[in-house]
Amino acid sequence: MFKGILIEKDDKGYRAAVNNIDDGVLPDGDVSIKVLYSTLNYKDALAITGKAPVVRKFPMIPGIDLVGEVEHSDSDRFDSGDTVLLNGFGVGEVHCGGLAERARLKNEWLIQLPEAFTPRQAMAIGTAG
Repeated sequence: MFKGILIEKDDKGYRAAVNNIDDGVLPDGDVSIKVLYSTLNYKDALAITGKAPVVRKFPMIPGIDLVGEVEHSDSDRFDSGDTVLLNGFGVGEVHCGGLAERARLKNEWLIQLPEAFTPRQAMAIGTAG
């Protein structure tokens, strides 16, 4: 279990809240990440409030970007302890995103965090939507 924002939509309606989330909510991916930072941008606000049809699959963890530390990798591109960065690729829409303590992603969506930036600095720049 880990904490994060979880968006659900069912016969009870559309709702978003900070919850304890079961690892089973995380979709398939070959890299598991401890999320260090994410941002809250306009697209995430639309997803959380349900004001626009951003989320295409439920339940969903929003957050179209993140920086984090690799906890486990089945890819030869990344090792445990690597710091990686992600933005885009439908994350927060059709694939769970960065507004949680954990994420599971596809290695081809990730890049190594450039040495010029700390994780916090990378997310302070934000993601243009």
